[in-house]
Amino acid sequence: MEQNEEKQELLDRRYMRMAFIWAENSYCKRRKVGALLVKNKMIISDGYNGTPSGFENVCEDENDVTKPYVLHAEANAITKVARSNNSSDGATLYVTSSPCIECAKLIIQAGISRVVFAENYRLSDGIELLRRANVELVSVETDK
Repeated sequence: MEQNEEKQELLDRRYMRMAFIWAENSYCKRRKVGALLVKNKMIISDGYNGTPSGFENVCEDENDVTKPYVLHAEANAITKVARSNNSSDGATLYVTSSPCIECAKLIIQAGISRVVFAENYRLSDGIELLRRANVELVSVETDK
């Protein structure tokens, strides 16, 4: 392995550990997901799954089903960067779980060129869409 590839792999693992730590901020009980947007080795945005601003911090209903308005970590990170002076064009998204199809669409439209994830989401259609859009995908092993 080339030295640059080794450095990138170390950075990927480091940022992924940070995404797992960020996921701990989620109020969701069933599943906690964290995301970081990184550009030029700087974190330009972050997100975790949860309810929209101003809503109660309860993600599941009384039957333990996720409420339909809960935002995914990727969506929170992307919408947060949209409200800042930063651009996600060419950025890397670190997310603890592979993106769903809805988040994949946002990733493509936001110009994110690389997605690094640790766990596979139950559906693979998001990953398939990102492949079709030529977004670089990296799966990393992490001990969290």
